[in-house]
Amino acid sequence: MDALEQRTIRKVSARLIPFLIICYFVAYLDRVNVGFAAITMNKDLGLTATMFGFGSGIFFVAYFLFEVPSNLFLDRFGARKWIARIMVTWGLISGLMAFIPQIAQATGLGHEYTFYLLRVLLGVAEAGFFPGVIFYLTLWFPSAYRARIVGQFMAAIPLSSAIGSPVSGQILGMHGIGGLAGWQWLFILEAAPALVLAVVTYFHLTDRPGNATWLSAEERTWLDRRLAAERAQREAVHDLSVWQAMTHARVWGLALVYFGAVAGLYGVGFWLPQIVKAFGLSNAMTGWVVAIPYVVGAVVMVAYGRLSDRTRQRQNHAALALLVAAIGVAASTLTHDPVLTMLAFTVGSCGVFAVLPVFWTLPTAVLSGTSAAAGIAVINSVGNLAGFAGPYAMGFVKDLTGSFSGGLLLIAGLAIMGLVIVLALGHDRDLERVPGK
Repeated sequence: MDALEQRTIRKVSARLIPFLIICYFVAYLDRVNVGFAAITMNKDLGLTATMFGFGSGIFFVAYFLFEVPSNLFLDRFGARKWIARIMVTWGLISGLMAFIPQIAQATGLGHEYTFYLLRVLLGVAEAGFFPGVIFYLTLWFPSAYRARIVGQFMAAIPLSSAIGSPVSGQILGMHGIGGLAGWQWLFILEAAPALVLAVVTYFHLTDRPGNATWLSAEERTWLDRRLAAERAQREAVHDLSVWQAMTHARVWGLALVYFGAVAGLYGVGFWLPQIVKAFGLSNAMTGWVVAIPYVVGAVVMVAYGRLSDRTRQRQNHAALALLVAAIGVAASTLTHDPVLTMLAFTVGSCGVFAVLPVFWTLPTAVLSGTSAAAGIAVINSVGNLAGFAGPYAMGFVKDLTGSFSGGLLLIAGLAIMGLVIVLALGHDRDLERVPGK
């Protein structure tokens, strides 16, 4: 690697990645803090486990329906405008979750259906954020850097839970202040940062390298040429239109792989606070214990992404991570000991988080341009339907059997499904080589 390449990648990383991590941290926290709110919210609103699982997951149905259009709008209008718009709307709706009783009374919908409605609207509002950022990163980073860069960006997922869990546990202790329950304060206080960041996003992000006045002319030229050469290399093998990308068999195969990974991410994540609370812990201590798998997962995610970039063994690394995820989640059903249960969930979390940065190198090695925006959105939207199926299945099985074991074994099975498919799809490593070398 020459000095110009090192300098350019270092500047781009420093400018974009820390800020995008903060944005995704807030986005993911607003998406999943309902799991912590449920510790007291479900009783206040009269929600059963099935109702909560359905409401938590229905977010992803709306997300699925609006994901592809949102990503195409981002490609058309530019990242800074569209991501800022997403953040404003999701911040407002996430904050409205605090006022479910008031909205239910004013509309006559009742607590259950008001909960469902706001979760749907939150899915509509946030649709396109994550795949939009993944597409945005392909406009700035050559293939050789993508697993580590995506790993750093997606570290916001475990970090948001690692930091957000103890914070959420403390916020639940604000019960009664200002006449509001603790879970209501949780939604209000954790929604506010999105509105602030929306303004910062508009002024901080740069749509494409050619507009980056914070790079020198030499650095802009190098980056544009490198990315153009890689795009030409991919299109020589897979020159796909938007429609072809959306209907391509490989894209849908990858969507099923991602479905298997996401089932573990949300199927366990939404319910883990309630599982840990059942150990007999206080709300505050529950927050600290829930943070453990996410702290370890964040470290493993970043390290595994770097390892994958060094070896370019994308397929095998993805399969191994899915296997670890399945083993950890399944093992959690074999014991009632709190320490062993958390050890199993931590192992499972390492697998779930490790697969994510490696996985996103698979579609971006094949897709480019607007077809990448569409294909990535299809993969993410279909895969995220597991965010509906996983939590709902967990709640349904819990109401049916009184135990989470059946739901956890289903999630482990979906990870195995993803493992089998990713091995069957294969991966052409030549699509990621440096052009001309």
